[in-house]
Amino acid sequence: MNDSVAASALGMPALLNRERAILEFNRRVLAQARRPDVPLLERLRYVCIVSSNMDEFFEVRFADYLEAVRRSGSGVSSRDLDTVAADAHALIDDQYAVFNDEVMPALQQRGIGVRNHADRDAAQRAWVDRFFKTQVRPLLVPVGLDPSHPFPQVANKSLNFIVRLGGKDAFGRKNTIAIVKVPRVLPRVIRLPDDVAGADAQGAPRQAFVLLTSVIRAHLDELFPGREVEAFSQFRVTRDSDLEVDEDDVANLRQALRSGLTTRHFGQALRLEVVNTCPTELSEFLLKQFGLPPAALYKVNGPVNLVRLNQLIDQVEDSAVPTDLPPLRFAPFEPAWPQHELPRERSIFARLRKGDVLLHQPFESFEPVVQFLREAVNDPDVLAIKQTIYRTGSESPLMDLLIEAARRGKEVLVVVELKARFDEEANINWAERLEAVGVQVVYGVVGLKTHAKLLLITRREQGRLNRYAHLSTGNYNPKTARMYTDLGYFSADRELTKDVDAVFQQLASLGRMRPTRVLLQAPFTLHRQMLAHIERVGQAARIGRPARIVVKVNALTDPGLIHALIQAGRDGARIDLIVRGACMLPPGIVGVTDNIRVRSVIGRFLEHSRVSYFRWGDGADDEALFLSSADWMSRNMFGRIEVAWPVRDLLLRQRVIDECLVPYLLDQRDAWALRPDGSYERIGSSGASAQQALVQRYRVDA
Repeated sequence: MNDSVAASALGMPALLNRERAILEFNRRVLAQARRPDVPLLERLRYVCIVSSNMDEFFEVRFADYLEAVRRSGSGVSSRDLDTVAADAHALIDDQYAVFNDEVMPALQQRGIGVRNHADRDAAQRAWVDRFFKTQVRPLLVPVGLDPSHPFPQVANKSLNFIVRLGGKDAFGRKNTIAIVKVPRVLPRVIRLPDDVAGADAQGAPRQAFVLLTSVIRAHLDELFPGREVEAFSQFRVTRDSDLEVDEDDVANLRQALRSGLTTRHFGQALRLEVVNTCPTELSEFLLKQFGLPPAALYKVNGPVNLVRLNQLIDQVEDSAVPTDLPPLRFAPFEPAWPQHELPRERSIFARLRKGDVLLHQPFESFEPVVQFLREAVNDPDVLAIKQTIYRTGSESPLMDLLIEAARRGKEVLVVVELKARFDEEANINWAERLEAVGVQVVYGVVGLKTHAKLLLITRREQGRLNRYAHLSTGNYNPKTARMYTDLGYFSADRELTKDVDAVFQQLASLGRMRPTRVLLQAPFTLHRQMLAHIERVGQAARIGRPARIVVKVNALTDPGLIHALIQAGRDGARIDLIVRGACMLPPGIVGVTDNIRVRSVIGRFLEHSRVSYFRWGDGADDEALFLSSADWMSRNMFGRIEVAWPVRDLLLRQRVIDECLVPYLLDQRDAWALRPDGSYERIGSSGASAQQALVQRYRVDA
C-alpha cells in the first residue's frame, strides 16, 4: 500500500491524506511570517520558503497525484484532486495576503521598501530607465505570434510576459499576441543607489528596491515600437520535474540522467501563475497553450515568484538599521566546536578508541566531520575510505578531500545517489570528477535510492585493520548543516563498523550480506524491527509495565507503522510523535488513539533529525534508542537504502533524550498540536522554545 492512499485505508478523515497534510505543513510555515516575535526579514524568508515548498509540491507531489487519478484502482479520485487544488489555491491566496498586508508594510515602516512604477519619483524613474536600457533591454527578445512564430518553449518556473498589442506590425498584419521571455541571468530584485533611494520623514536614509518585473512592465511599449500595449501580464508555468528513467532498460544510469536533465525544464505543465489583473482572454489563451484546466490557473496579487524575494533579504544592510529598534534578522549564531568531546589538538581516531562521539547540528559545528576525513586523507596508515553521497552541494570540501585521497593512492569507494531530486546535476558532476582520479564510483542499487549517510575509514594499527565510522541523520553538506537539525555519530565500535562495511560491500557487489549485528537496514530489517519494538512496548503495556514510545521524524505516512502505533496506544502505551511534516495518524480519537499525541515544531532551523525511543519496563536494559536517516514512510522503508543504529552508550543516549526529545515535548513557542480532524493548533506563543534553548546552551558552552 502506498502513502498516498493510506488515509482512506486506515479509515482516517480525508483531510489527512498525504497531499493535504503537506499543504497543512506549509500553513504552519506561513504562520511563522505572521509572528511579531520573529524578525522582519526572517518573516519574509518564511514567505519565500512557502513559495519554494509549493513549487516542489507541484513539480513532484502534484504530478504524482495526477498520475494516481489516471490509474484505475489507485483509490484517488478526480474529486480528491479538486479538493487538493482548492486547498492549494487557498494557501497561496493567504500567502500573498501575508506578503502584501503584513510583511511588506512592516518593512516599509523600517525604511525598507519595494518601489513600484507609480511610487517612484523622477530621479528613481530616470535611474530605472537607464538600467532598463543598458542592462535589461539588450537581453530581451519579444516574439510576436503568428503561423511562422509559434508559441515559444517556456521553461519550468521561468519569468515571462504575455502582451496584447493594438495596431499592425511592420508588415501590416494584426498579430495581437506577443511573448517576452525573461532570461534567468537577470537579477529579479535590484537595489536603488542610496543617492536616489530617498529618506523617510525624519531624514533617515531608506533602502529601496525595484523588482525586475516592474522595470520591464514600465518599458513594455519600448519593446514594441509602433504598437499599442493594450494589456499584459507576467506569467510562470510549473512543470513536472521528476526525472523518469527506466533503470532496468539503460546501460549507464549516469548518462541517461544527464540526458534527461536537458529536457526536465519542459515536462508536463501543471500550474499557471498570472497576476490578478491579467485579462481573462490572456489567461485562457495561456491555459490552452499549456493544455491546462481552469483549476490550474493561479491569479496572484504580486510577483509570480516570491522565492526571488530572497534576493532582497540578501541585499538589506543591517548596519543601516537603528540600534534602538528590533533586529531584522535572527541573532548571529556560530556553531560550537565540541571541544570537550573532540579536542582540536588531539587525533579524532585516538579519541574514538576511547568511545563514541555525538554531534548535534547546527548547534555544534559540522567541521569535525570535515576534519575527520581530512585527518584520514593525511594519515599514511589510512588505507581505505568509503562514503555515501546524497546531497553534498556543488561545492564540497568533503568531495575535494576524497579526490585528494585517491591522488595519494588510498582506496576510495563512493556511492553516489544520482537520483537525489534536484541535485542530480551536481552529483553527476562529482561522480565524473571522482572517477577521473581513480575513485571507485557506484550508483547504489537499481530501483532503490541510497539515502543512508555513511562514512567509513579503515586504518592499519599495530599490524591489524581497524575501522572508524561516521553515521548521520542528515546530508554531508556543510551549508545545510548550519540550517538543519541533525545528529552525527562517530564510532570505532567493532560490531557497528563491521555492519557499516557490510553495507558498503553490498552496495558495491550487489551480493547477499550476512545478517547485521546492530545496524538496521532498509529495505530488509528496518521496518520489521521498528514494528517489533512497537509490539514489545505494547506487550509491556498489556501487563501493566511502563510502556513509552517517542518518535521524532519528518513524516509519518507508512500504514504498517501507523497501525502498530495505534495498537500499542490501545494497549496502554503512552506515545508522543514529533512529526515536522505530513502525519497521517490522527491523535485524540476516543477509544482508538487516546494515548497518542502528535506535535510539529517549526522554528528557526529545519527539523531534520530522526530519533526513535522505546521503553518496555523500568530497568536499565528495558529501553532502546535509534538514530536513522529514514522517515517513517513506505518509500523510505521499502524503496530506499536506509540505516538506523542504536545508541548503546548510556550517557549519549541520555543526551539525545535530553536534547532531541524532552525539549520538543515541552516546547510552548514553536510547537503545533495535531487535532483529530487533521488541522493543527499552535500550542503557545510565549513559553519555551526547544531550538532557542539549545542555541543558548551551546552559545554558553562555547
